[in-house]
Amino acid sequence: MPYNLFQSAEKKKLTSRRDMHPATAKWYDRRDSVFIEFCVADSKDVKVSFDKTKFGFSCLGGTDNVKYENEIDLFEAIDENESKHKRTDRSVLCYLRKAQPGKSWLRLTKEKPKPSWLSVDFNNWKDWEDDSDEEMGNFDQFSDMMNNMGGEDDIPDLDDESADSDDEIP
Repeated sequence: MPYNLFQSAEKKKLTSRRDMHPATAKWYDRRDSVFIEFCVADSKDVKVSFDKTKFGFSCLGGTDNVKYENEIDLFEAIDENESKHKRTDRSVLCYLRKAQPGKSWLRLTKEKPKPSWLSVDFNNWKDWEDDSDEEMGNFDQFSDMMNNMGGEDDIPDLDDESADSDDEIP
């Protein structure tokens, strides 16, 4: 009889696992950190766990209170004490502080095959390895440069030009 109780407990555990869905996520790499954004609107009961080589996320999301759960074996180690997360109405953004700053992560996961729920956030991606601090342009300097390029005084006035010679062809 204890065997059947164990089976029903295992069955219950499997059933509850089936109710869980992985949340869609995007990630990007920076010099001293990695960011992961879980795209879950109206998230509640958000739980994030940081471990040196693992990362866990779970929450209830949407109006239907769908259960989301993600667990990631990380590509490299993180500083779990300096890692944080922030919940917004549309997503949960996680900041993972790298244990070895300045080392590029080729991928987020330890395993090479990428999970189907994970993608690269190309809108925030930056090839920081190729940039040195001296070469990195400052937006203020860019604005100053654009302001110093000359204004409308340098543009010739074309309104007074005579009709184009092509206009006279019958």
